[in-house]
Amino acid sequence: MAQQHYYSAEQVADLLGLHVRTVRTYVRDGRLKATRVGKQYRITREDLAAFTGAAAPSPVRGAPHAEVSSIVQIDAIDPEETIRLTNTVMAAVGVRKGGETGDRLRVESVYDEERATLKIIVLGGLDTTAELLKIIRALTEEQD
Repeated sequence: MAQQHYYSAEQVADLLGLHVRTVRTYVRDGRLKATRVGKQYRITREDLAAFTGAAAPSPVRGAPHAEVSSIVQIDAIDPEETIRLTNTVMAAVGVRKGGETGDRLRVESVYDEERATLKIIVLGGLDTTAELLKIIRALTEEQD
């Protein structure tokens, strides 16, 4: 039995030169067949080939790829400091020089004003995530 290769919506977007939201819309509309695993979609190579009408690219052989998913929670932070911190973090992500597509960072933030808590969600390669976490640590230490 051959091992099935799955692509994430982000990988399909990169392969097809589309925005990831476009790929997710295709999946939700039923135009691109996918399986939902947790909160993410997984698309088989065969389903991608059927969607594009061409053979899907072979999975890249070589070193395994690793990514980090992290949530940084910062308590007792006011709205003004939240804005300063998130703007600085997003600027740091924006000025990063593009490396491998799998090494790019995806960052979201959520502020709960009632609890005065900020959560920063970081998805990306090991090295780039570590660099960003160091920046976040430095910024939060400045508050003390």
